[in-house]
Amino acid sequence: MNHKPDAIIIGSGIIGCAIAFELTKRGYKTLNVDKLPTAGFGSTSNSCAIVRFHYSTLDGAQMAFENYFYWKDWPNYIGAVDNRGYAKFVECGFVIFRNNDPSEQNFLDLFAQIGIDYEEWSLEELREKFPIGDLHSFWPPQPVDDETFWEDPAKPLTGGIYNPQGGYVNDPQLATTNLMQAAQRNGGEFLFNAEVVDVRQGNGRVSGITLSDGTQIDAPVVVNAAGPHSFIINRLAGVEDGMKIKTNALRREVHHVASPKRFNFNQDGFVFSDADNGIYFRPETGNNILVGSADPACDPKEWVENPDEYQSQLTDQLWKTQVYRLARRIPELEIPTKPSGIVSMYDVSSDWIPVYDQSDLPGFYLAVGTSGNQFKNAAGAGHLMATLIDAVEKGQNHDVDPVQVTMPYTGVVLNAGFYSRLREYNTESSHTVMG
Repeated sequence: MNHKPDAIIIGSGIIGCAIAFELTKRGYKTLNVDKLPTAGFGSTSNSCAIVRFHYSTLDGAQMAFENYFYWKDWPNYIGAVDNRGYAKFVECGFVIFRNNDPSEQNFLDLFAQIGIDYEEWSLEELREKFPIGDLHSFWPPQPVDDETFWEDPAKPLTGGIYNPQGGYVNDPQLATTNLMQAAQRNGGEFLFNAEVVDVRQGNGRVSGITLSDGTQIDAPVVVNAAGPHSFIINRLAGVEDGMKIKTNALRREVHHVASPKRFNFNQDGFVFSDADNGIYFRPETGNNILVGSADPACDPKEWVENPDEYQSQLTDQLWKTQVYRLARRIPELEIPTKPSGIVSMYDVSSDWIPVYDQSDLPGFYLAVGTSGNQFKNAAGAGHLMATLIDAVEKGQNHDVDPVQVTMPYTGVVLNAGFYSRLREYNTESSHTVMG
């Protein structure tokens, strides 16, 4: 084990492994340290791994579209892997239900500006593509115990927006393993079952970390990619007070139900954004449907003070909330008596936009606040972070002169300052998550 790395990355989820791979490509000796047993074992493994492009900001949509090409080029981007093979991008298409929300035109304008393929479907076209759906509007979403929840809606949806290039990644943990192996091939190392209890500093900058067993590892660069634990690491480093945009852990559930037998959802289904009904849903293995929350205003959020201690079992309330909403959209859905699904956490920023940045402590960098929507962007985020780190370590003051990052597939130049910890709260953020 190399105990003299150029950069320590705290965390071995999809973001941490992507940063390691991109830094090793630039000649850095990296060491990822994670308290869990292997890469992608935490919140990454529970990601819905949806690939979509409808972001409320230009920067968000550009980053998402760039990462589509990473997933399309995944084996070539990663290089050789072991006999587990590569994670697969399932390009089944993405559908946004329309109900005359003003944000719909914003999506279309951004798609046109960036060059993202889309089709506008009439209600009749949507019905043809999704014959098991009730295509009425349920807006606004209501709690399941609201007396109006099961009332028959009268107003129809207005159609759909279809992105043929959308979809999902079939195995989030395997995708993370792919990135880990790519980093290892370049000399990157990984230390698992190792908990960071201190971020040390000296001479005005970060100097390394201390583990729970007392081991000290020195490095001139430390990157916080600790997922839902990121706010704890920021406090250890003493940088949280210097961030306008902060992060917290949020408990989440997604649920699995069988598709109606007359419709092969795995073969003919899409990823659906159903903000009208407060959910999103996509195909899941075995002709099942995965359904999650689109964070409607009526649903309370469950913030987690200690990410090591949270309710890890499915709850009846959230199961009913998400599955019953899906049953309104798909009336033929058979609701099982026993819940099935996944419980995990999101690392949520104040405005639900990630922080990819330096910090007030020289040498300490932030890849935090991914808010459940950055799995799709992991490879591009790794490229952005590695470019930013390299520029700052060579003397650029990113706070004054933001690093401009040329993305390799689309050629777009992203202003990394968009993700600054010092930004004002972004009022254009949609504050919603789809995987």
